[in-house]
This record gives sequence, C-alpha cells and structure tokens, in this order.
Amino acid sequence: MNQKGLFIGAAVALVVVFVGGAILFSTSESGVDGADPEARMALLDRDHAPSLGPADAPVVIVEFLDPACETCAVLYPAVKEMMDANPGQIRLVLRWAPFHEGSRNVVALLEAARKQDRFWPALETLLASQSVWTVNHTAEVSAAWYMLASLELDQGRIEADMVGADVTERIAQDVADAAALNVTMTPEYFVNGKPLPSFGYEQLRQLVDEALTTASR
Repeated sequence: MNQKGLFIGAAVALVVVFVGGAILFSTSESGVDGADPEARMALLDRDHAPSLGPADAPVVIVEFLDPACETCAVLYPAVKEMMDANPGQIRLVLRWAPFHEGSRNVVALLEAARKQDRFWPALETLLASQSVWTVNHTAEVSAAWYMLASLELDQGRIEADMVGADVTERIAQDVADAAALNVTMTPEYFVNGKPLPSFGYEQLRQLVDEALTTASR
C-alpha cells in the first residue's frame, strides 16, 4: 500500500475511534467561562498538554490552536518572539481546537510525532508550510506527513500512534474543554486564566505585559 493509502486508513480509523471515545468526556462544566481565572486554569492547563517554557514561569499563555488555521500560523512566531524577549517569564501551553475539515488528523499526526520527541519541530514545520497541505480550508494529512520528511519519523509508529487511545483521548479532552470554555475560533488565548477582552495580537501583548508587571511586584 502506498504512503497516501496508509494515511487515509489511519485517518478513517481515527474518526471511528474519536467518535467512539468522545462520549467519555463531558462538557458539563460549561459555566466555567464565567468563572474566575484560577478556576478556569483547571480546564486550561491540563497535564497532557504540550508546553514550552519553565514550569514555574509567572505568566502562562494557553492557546487553543488549529494547525490548519492561517491566523494561528501567522501569530505563532510573534508569540515565540514575546517569549524570547522575556526569557524564563512565559510558558506557552497548547491545546487543540481542530475546527477545519481534516485538521483532527493533522493534530493526531503531531501528537504521534510528540511520542518520538519531535513535537515542536513538527509543529513549526507544518505551520510554516501550511499553504502546502491545507487547500480550500481543508487539511490533507498525507501532504502534511510529506512536509515532515526531514524529521525522519518512523512512519509505522506514527500510523499506530495516531489511532492510539492516549492520542485520541487527549484530542477528545481538548475538544471537550474548548466547548466548556466557549472556544469557538482559533487562535484563542488565555493569559493566567484570563481570556482576551477582544481578539488581536495587541490585546494579547497588553494582557501579557500586565501579567509580567504584576509578577515583578
């Protein structure tokens, strides 16, 4: 079977597993959207979520991200620059909100790459090459896989891990938490549990600056 056929099979299996497993996760905490930031952080900063930066950083940015989202790809480098400008002060936590068609398969691919310790290089490669594997707002997982060739990932492991219980459960939990937090678009940012007052990079930067100022007192 060719590479494209293998990934189509993995994608179909993922849909079956995800639909079957999604019922395990409840969105009964839908009232959390109006809760205080500390209570909200319980849903935002899950143990399974990939994060970048010191565990004890005083400022935590949680981003709900769709790898096929153009704005996510545009703003990701800006967030990294913000972190570089404040070394040791900011931790970035990523959560999944795969709203685009086919995006859940690409999320599973990234989570599988994470099991081979290549998550961040894989994510940054896919965001930089997004226009290649996302066409008409539809993500093509086989094309996304092709863009990761330089990472020398084990394809057999990738395909098995994409439909593994831990990966599908992580995605299901993120989708459930996004619903509970009323996340309806990507990227969606929270800074120390606080949502942006309105969407935009300047609003994010202002909220981060306020959190940094508070932490320095």
